[in-house]
Amino acid sequence: MGSPLRVRCELCPAYCELGDYQVGACRVRMNKGGRLYSLVYGKPCSVNVDPIEKKPFFHMLPATTAFSVATAGCTLSCKFCQNWQISQARPEETDNSELPPEKLVELARGQGCRTIAYTYTEPTVFYEYMFDTARLARAAGIKNTMHTCGYINPAPLKGLTPYIDAANVDLKSMDASFYEDVCGGKLAPVLAALKIMRQEGLWIEVTNLVIPSLNDSPDNIARLAGWVAKELGPDTPVHFSRFFPLYKLTNLPPTPPDTLTRAREIGFREGLRFVYVGNISHEGESTFCPKCNKMIIERQGYFVRQMRVEGGRCGFCGEKIPGIWS
Repeated sequence: MGSPLRVRCELCPAYCELGDYQVGACRVRMNKGGRLYSLVYGKPCSVNVDPIEKKPFFHMLPATTAFSVATAGCTLSCKFCQNWQISQARPEETDNSELPPEKLVELARGQGCRTIAYTYTEPTVFYEYMFDTARLARAAGIKNTMHTCGYINPAPLKGLTPYIDAANVDLKSMDASFYEDVCGGKLAPVLAALKIMRQEGLWIEVTNLVIPSLNDSPDNIARLAGWVAKELGPDTPVHFSRFFPLYKLTNLPPTPPDTLTRAREIGFREGLRFVYVGNISHEGESTFCPKCNKMIIERQGYFVRQMRVEGGRCGFCGEKIPGIWS
C-alpha cells in the first residue's frame, strides 16, 4: 500500500505523484501532509508594464499596456526557453516580491494598464494566484490575458476561462516527438486545451517559434497552420517567431528571415487570414485587411506607428476585423 500522504497533482498532464514534502516537476507545488500547496502564491519574480504587442497580442487593444507578472516554474522543460533563468528555476532561486492579488490589481490600475498579462513563465504553475487576481481584475474592469504553453488539464482550464479574456498559446510543433524530445511534454493535451479555449469563447492567438532543423519544415508549418484554420478558425492570428540560440540550443543558428517569410506564405495558403512574423523587422509585423489588402495597423517591433481599425472594422473598406478592440 502507498503512503496515505501521497498526492497526485491533477493541474497539468504530468500528473505528478508526490510523497510528503515532495515538489512536482514544475518546481513550485508541494505536498505537505497530504495537501498540495503553491510555493509561489503572491510571490512574483517578474513584474513589468509592457506594450500588449509584446505578449504578443495583435488583435487586442493595440497600443495599450499590459501589467505583466510571472512566478518561477513551468510545466514544460523546453530546451530553447528564452526565459529559462526563471521558468526552469525553483522559487528559492529567484528574486521574488510580495504582491498579493489585491495589490497587483491596484498597481495595474494605477499604471493605467487596460489588461493584466500572466506571462514570461507558464502561468499554469501559479494557477491559484492567477485565478484570484483575474477575478478581482474582472470586477475592477481590467481584462485578463495569459501567454501559455497550453499544458493544462481540462477541468482546471474550464475553471479559469470565465475570468480570462484572451490567450496567446505557444503551439511549438505538430510533431508529438518534438514535444517529447525537446519540450518534455506531449502534444495532444495542448491541442485539447486550445479547443477548450475556443469553445469557452476566449480570444486566441497562436505563436510558433520556428527553430532551424527542428520544426521549420514546410510540412510542419503547413500542418500547424491548417490545424489552426480548421479547428480554431481562419481568423485566429498566428505569429511565426524567430528563434535565437539560447539555453540548451546554442548550437543552432538564428532562424533565417527567408524561413519566416515562407512560413507566413504557407499560413496564408492554408487558409489563415492573419499571419504574422515576430522577433525580426518584417512587413509581417503589421496587420493587413484580408479583403482590400491595405495595411490597417503598422507596427515596428512592439510599437504601433499608425492604426486604421475603426470600431473593429477596416478603416478603408469596412471589413470586420476580428479581435478585442475596445
